[in-house]
Amino acid sequence: MKPTHGGDTAAFESTYGTKPLDFSSNVSPLGVPEGVVRAIREAAEEADTYPDPRCRALTDAIAEKERVLPEWVLCGNGASDLIRRIAQAVHPKQALVTAPCFSEYEAALSGVNCHIIRYPLTEDFRMKEEILPLITEETGLLFLTQPCNPAGVSVPKALCERILARCEETGTRLVMDECFIDFLDAPDDMSMLSFVKDSRMLVVLKAFTKIYAMAGVRLGYLLSSDRDFAEAVYEAGASWSVSHLAQAAGIAALRETDYVARVRALIGQERPRMISALIDSGLHVVKGEANFLLLHSPVPLKDALVSRGVLIRDCGDYHGLGDGWYRIAIRTREENDRVITAIREALA
Repeated sequence: MKPTHGGDTAAFESTYGTKPLDFSSNVSPLGVPEGVVRAIREAAEEADTYPDPRCRALTDAIAEKERVLPEWVLCGNGASDLIRRIAQAVHPKQALVTAPCFSEYEAALSGVNCHIIRYPLTEDFRMKEEILPLITEETGLLFLTQPCNPAGVSVPKALCERILARCEETGTRLVMDECFIDFLDAPDDMSMLSFVKDSRMLVVLKAFTKIYAMAGVRLGYLLSSDRDFAEAVYEAGASWSVSHLAQAAGIAALRETDYVARVRALIGQERPRMISALIDSGLHVVKGEANFLLLHSPVPLKDALVSRGVLIRDCGDYHGLGDGWYRIAIRTREENDRVITAIREALA
């Protein structure tokens, strides 16, 4: 089966007998924080008991961090789990997404036989006011990403507010996926979290996957002031969807403020350097604002880089893109230099 999210590192290891340099997965390049590793190790001693199905201790910790009420927080087995449960809970007849967008949105909507309408992003991949008329009374659900994936460009805050107002008018549930927001220069200013209190139609989605490098832990959460909706999403999931180990890891991760600062500083330094180096190599690069970059190559890159021990994300299957589009992560300086060298060799 073809992987839908980045490269298949397990297949690479079984074929070549070594680990690849993985630029297909957009997680923190600093690895799992030591405090999180320690928390998982200690929690393993209690793995013989069922986890708290309501994630009470973790929920309280998230609520304190986000400055919201605990009853507004719902944890899940990663953001993708919550996306599918949201689709099940809303069960819309019609939904709106951007093109391109994170593939899990359409997968979740297709699973509930929803008619999907796509708003095509323009060449600069920036959302514009033309999306507003597409939000109608028939639009049961709207998925937006801040910043967008796979292009990595942010949605203007003023436009997000207008979109939310339009969703309030039409009764459309708006899911703002902010899983990559911590990589923006001013994440607090760009977040829609402050609107959750007064808008029952707004859902903010976050995860521990990216900024804490906890992809293998599987932990995410949503924020919503609509308690009936949150309960419906909870009921749409499996029992004990968040393991005891994941709950302990999440509580520990929320204490890793210095780690987050180091990740943000690293990405902030390496992103402009990577953009310049890739453009100088002859590629068309979208100047993203997250921890990954979308680029277009005049020659096929994926297989050429696999032969050099590097995995990147082939974006040819995204609606609105096509052959020649790829996404690469931003990692440490040494790793970034290695992928730039490999790309230049492949282009040559």
